[in-house]
Amino acid sequence: MKIDKPRGTRDFLPEDMEKRREIERIMRDIAEKYGYREILTPTFEHVELFTLKSGEEITKEMYTFRDKSGRMMALRPELTAPVTRMFVNSCSVMPKPLRFYYFTNCFRYERPQRGRYREFWQFGVELIGSNSYLADLEVITLAYEILNELKIKFNLEIGHVGLMRSILADLDDTTSSKIMRLIDKRDIETLDHYLNQKKISDDIRNKIFQLIEMRGGLEILDEAKKIVDFDIGNLRNLGDSLYKLGIDFEFNLGIARGLDYYTGVVFECYAENLGSQNQICGGGSYELAHLFGGEKIPATGFAIGFDRVCELSKPKKPKSPVVAVISFRGFEILGFKISEELRKHGLITIVDVMERSIKKQLSYANDVKADYAIILGENEVKSGLVSIKNLSTGEQFMMELKDAITYITTSHAKKKE
Repeated sequence: MKIDKPRGTRDFLPEDMEKRREIERIMRDIAEKYGYREILTPTFEHVELFTLKSGEEITKEMYTFRDKSGRMMALRPELTAPVTRMFVNSCSVMPKPLRFYYFTNCFRYERPQRGRYREFWQFGVELIGSNSYLADLEVITLAYEILNELKIKFNLEIGHVGLMRSILADLDDTTSSKIMRLIDKRDIETLDHYLNQKKISDDIRNKIFQLIEMRGGLEILDEAKKIVDFDIGNLRNLGDSLYKLGIDFEFNLGIARGLDYYTGVVFECYAENLGSQNQICGGGSYELAHLFGGEKIPATGFAIGFDRVCELSKPKKPKSPVVAVISFRGFEILGFKISEELRKHGLITIVDVMERSIKKQLSYANDVKADYAIILGENEVKSGLVSIKNLSTGEQFMMELKDAITYITTSHAKKKE
């Protein structure tokens, strides 16, 4: 019986994994240069961890189950809540700010489409303990550098949830939250219908739609001040600093968040050539620890959609030469010993484990795209030498093993030039 993989999941072949690991390496290296250190939280958590901040509606998107003691558990749908729970449980007395990064898989029961899967990966950071615009500056700069290093074309948009929340300040919490969620989803038609249904005043309606449309440089901050009485000092400082650092961005004051714990600057990155699922990074400032039993403490971070990045990035990983050690019958163990020496010098080395003929071993070496073959026969063993064959040119020589290693490494270095 053939069993297919579950819908919304993927199998990754060696070529896929090599690319993904290289992208992951680049992300990790940059985050660590900024002083961020890796953390990892459990694959599943108590359901309450996610419903407490997002409401029961989120359970429709989660993979939930009861454990053998009857407790409701959920595969993690995102990382901000687990990281904050970990902070409250284990890190609250550590010197601030804390700089964490993570790379792991998440699970959501959504309709699969290009760039959206039921098992997906996120790379993200959390900077915990600072409410300065400099924290936002660092996190945005870090995200920007990662995406640039991966050669991805994207637009960076920055907003502030405080502006819209000020407009909605006189509304009840339920109505205000519903409006923010609709703006976050960019569902303008439903938003308009909802505002009519709730009999929202024309003044508030006009301000909402004016703010949604506001995009541009620092000049739009002054325009926003005419609409809403809000202190934009931090946002202005952030914008000035980004310009000075040469980071290209646009203010988009219509960016919202459907979750109430977001408190300040929010930002999003949109890539080309991804269709409707073109958001590859989202982040912002939030306060969440107090909901999980900790102190009220500011934090800011981002999550990058790793799978979407993998569709766009084509990193060039330096390729090590591949050597096939080919042994005549009786010399297989010698082949294993020589392979160990080759690997010590950083060479990818393959030996025959199927007891095939020399002809079939050479054919397999070509099939797996080996660069060189080292051949061990009676003449080579008697003379204490090896035969080395350049599989791209067909040239073959007999020499000592140490000279063969030098030949392989120098020939491969010339290829890369």
